[in-house]
Amino acid sequence: MSASSRASAPPRVLTVAGSDSGGGAGIQADLKTMLALGVHGMSVLTAVTAQNSLGVQGAWELPVEAVRAQYRSVVDDIGVDAVKTGMLSSAELVESVAELIGGTAVPSVVDPVGVSKHGDSLLAASALDSVRTKLLPVATVATPNLDEVAQLTGVEVESEDGMRRAAAAVLAYGPTWVLIKGGHLSGDAVDFLTDGSEEHWLRAPRFDNRHTHGTGCTLASAIASGLAKGQSVPEAVAAAKEYVTGAIAAGFALGGGIGPVDHGWRFGAGDA
Repeated sequence: MSASSRASAPPRVLTVAGSDSGGGAGIQADLKTMLALGVHGMSVLTAVTAQNSLGVQGAWELPVEAVRAQYRSVVDDIGVDAVKTGMLSSAELVESVAELIGGTAVPSVVDPVGVSKHGDSLLAASALDSVRTKLLPVATVATPNLDEVAQLTGVEVESEDGMRRAAAAVLAYGPTWVLIKGGHLSGDAVDFLTDGSEEHWLRAPRFDNRHTHGTGCTLASAIASGLAKGQSVPEAVAAAKEYVTGAIAAGFALGGGIGPVDHGWRFGAGDA
């Protein structure tokens, strides 16, 4: 095939997040999701973790200058159509990444990762204020789960009724949209998307499958992939919810603990 007849490059999505050595969450989940959804995934590594199905045994943050250099290297040459953030463990990292995203005129999805699926803390307490005042204001969509809502705002949600109050508390920090993930509630898996005026309730059946490692990373990356394709926020979130619901349903055992969702479920060939 000649160079002139090759297909044009797909939309470009950049993830700024930590590595999961077990392959279920973090950068690894992000890139698998992007591949499955037909966009070109690129990465800025913020931390290296020693992590498996049982938990996080260690984490090593990269220097801010390394994070900045990766970001500039990708964006200045290749360009980007959407950015997604994950694990940013320190205030200095949060503030640097917020500054980089604020200077890049594309949609951004902020997953304010606070704790891992196993309950391991992934965000220093001192960084919380930086997330509130620097990172959330540059987010097109923020995607906190209920534990992260409580961490960031102090609002405890115990039922669907509390999700509007949680969303209002997060929106007060400046993101354009917020998706409150209600996966920790009982009953159906219900998420609530709003920009303060529009409201969208997204419901899916809850599957009897504990292998859900990487759910949050996968959802945020799927939203960013939709935005990079030119979808509106409600369209991107609805498509991402459908994708992650299928990935959860197909999640599989790996190791002795919580296995990952199946990023390649649509291909019927195991984890892509």
